[in-house]
Amino acid sequence: MNPRFNALQLTGKRNRSLGKELTSVSTSEIFATHVFNQHVMQKMLPREIFRNVQEAIAGREKIIPEYADPIASAMKEWATKLGATHYCHWFQPLTGAAAEKHDAFIDWETEDQVIEKFSGKQLLQGEPDASSFPSGGLRTTFEARGYTGWDPSSPVFIWEGGDGVTLCIPSIFFSWTGDVLDSKIPLLRSDRKLNEEVLRLLKLTGIEATRAYSTLGLEQEYFVVDRGLRNLRPDLVLAGRTVFGAPSPKGQELQDHYFGCVKDRILAYMREFEVAAFKLGIPVKTRHNEVAPAQHEVAPVFEKASVAVDHNILLMELMRQIALKHDLSCLLHEKPFQGLNGSGKHCNWSISTDTGINLFDPTDSPENNLHFLILLTATLSAVHEHSSLLRAAIGSAGNDFRLGAHEAPPAIISIYLGDQLESIIEAITARGTISSSPKHKYDLGLQVIPDLTKDYTDRNRTSPFAFTGNKFEFRALGSSANPSMAVTVLNTIMSNSLHQILNEIEQNIGEDRSYSNKTLLDASIPIIRKYLLASQAIRFSGDNYSENWEKEAAKRNLPNLRKSIDAFEAFKFPSSTEAFKGILSGSELTSRYEVLLENYAHTVRIEANLMKDMFQTQILPVAIRQQKEIAKTISLLQQINSGLDNTQQKEWLSKLNRLVEEALQNTHLLDEECHAAEKLFFKDKARAYCDKVIPVCQKLREIVDQIEPLVDDGQWPLPKYRELLFMV
Repeated sequence: MNPRFNALQLTGKRNRSLGKELTSVSTSEIFATHVFNQHVMQKMLPREIFRNVQEAIAGREKIIPEYADPIASAMKEWATKLGATHYCHWFQPLTGAAAEKHDAFIDWETEDQVIEKFSGKQLLQGEPDASSFPSGGLRTTFEARGYTGWDPSSPVFIWEGGDGVTLCIPSIFFSWTGDVLDSKIPLLRSDRKLNEEVLRLLKLTGIEATRAYSTLGLEQEYFVVDRGLRNLRPDLVLAGRTVFGAPSPKGQELQDHYFGCVKDRILAYMREFEVAAFKLGIPVKTRHNEVAPAQHEVAPVFEKASVAVDHNILLMELMRQIALKHDLSCLLHEKPFQGLNGSGKHCNWSISTDTGINLFDPTDSPENNLHFLILLTATLSAVHEHSSLLRAAIGSAGNDFRLGAHEAPPAIISIYLGDQLESIIEAITARGTISSSPKHKYDLGLQVIPDLTKDYTDRNRTSPFAFTGNKFEFRALGSSANPSMAVTVLNTIMSNSLHQILNEIEQNIGEDRSYSNKTLLDASIPIIRKYLLASQAIRFSGDNYSENWEKEAAKRNLPNLRKSIDAFEAFKFPSSTEAFKGILSGSELTSRYEVLLENYAHTVRIEANLMKDMFQTQILPVAIRQQKEIAKTISLLQQINSGLDNTQQKEWLSKLNRLVEEALQNTHLLDEECHAAEKLFFKDKARAYCDKVIPVCQKLREIVDQIEPLVDDGQWPLPKYRELLFMV
């Protein structure tokens, strides 16, 4: 029997019930039980050491070296009680994923006996190989020394994998020369820079706080398919997306999957990865079906941005691993299925204080909203000035398939604010009167329904960067991406914009620091007006999917960088180098550019090789067999009845013959283009893969997807879209 049909039979027999061991789990009882959190530390550490760790977590102190051994000893004791036998520094190199090297808790006691040991030195610093990770030229093969260092601001946790338990220590990663080789250091530096500028603002406007930081809520979209079917698709196994696949007779056109009833098998899977996430202190809150069949979303409660990024990377790994237990496969690629919605990772970004104020929420401190107006102005100015850099931060070969497609924002970066904020900005720029209105209530004519209020703004799901009432939602990031770079860029450009605006406001105030609220307002409004007028091109409230917007954006001189390799150039802009001072050096920014280009070229090459291999070894043989069967049938029918009209059958055969020949020609051309690209160096190679190889891949796919419905279904080797998307 065709292996595809074997897999389909097994799919129908999968267990679809919730695990009994999970149904009675209380979230509050298990939350953060696998985290070396402040509650655990308070019980296990002396008071002064605990205080030092708390201050380090808040970013106000460094860990005192003398305290490292007691902290490490407490960590080991806690971890071994939970079954841990190893520890690792868990860090984020420029691969986009996490990395780890496990070491056992052992040391020699005598020549034939070991003891369990974990020292402060081992806690504070590790030394993985730095030469085999992407470095964009910062390291070479013979320059291998790199260091990891414990990041106390992110919680230490226990990871259960296979039959083992490991103590994981979130860490930074840098080279022997001090060059930054990870995604974590720039993010932490950008938050420090943001803190400095926001505290300046709060001091100016009279709001009490000792620390400010970016916060993040990451909505993670993903597809789930049956593992047996996925394993029969080399493209899903190796690339995470289908490089071939004719459309299903039914797709997402009925929109019946969106927010629909979650299937039992998927719900069981969701519940298990949620429980695992809760144990790691990941506050997942929302789950639902997304628009495309087999597509879903999970979203956590807001957290400090650096912790939210760590938790997102952990959550993706949990989702992948736990899917296997349910004979499922979690697809995190931006575009697993052509013609359907892609998957994003919506970054809900805001700025908060240690006193609990969300600075992007006008209702958090309604008696003093000047800070909100200044932050809003700074955001508009920052995005306007650095829109290409933001596009570069979310660029990848995978995301290029998604941006501008089904319900994904376009490659043009713009900002949606909503009617009320737009009216306020118009009043300021036109020197009019600012007025505010209370929230309206809906009268739906239903007596039994309680009063429902109307938000100040609508939602614009076509906008890549939209204000949603108390935060900005950056919707353009791809689902598989590490969100660090996007958030780092947001924090960095925001800090620089705020710095410029505050300098001008302070200059207007002059030397007198006993100014009144009116003096502050009179000094601020002209500066706010100036920056709002300068950045007005970035504001757009209409349909970002429309062709008219592309034309309008061109008139506004907004970049439309459809291809990521064009966007990556922004990392080399002088304005980017200036903005990133104190975050990344010029050479470190260039290294990111080189890593992204290299990754782009590798990704396209892998997919091209997959297409050649799958066509030649799986699709071509069954297509030729189909040609043979049709030709034999036509010949037999003519022998039986020479006067029989078999025009349609001949046309069927002719169409199949033509498509097979065209596919062979394009496969040959694809092979030539790939060989030509591989002879080029660096940027030229990436450009060749983008401009020469991808168009041939697209043409080959177009042809093969026409062959699929012409071949006997019983012979077709690859699980089809209708099976992958609906048989779960």
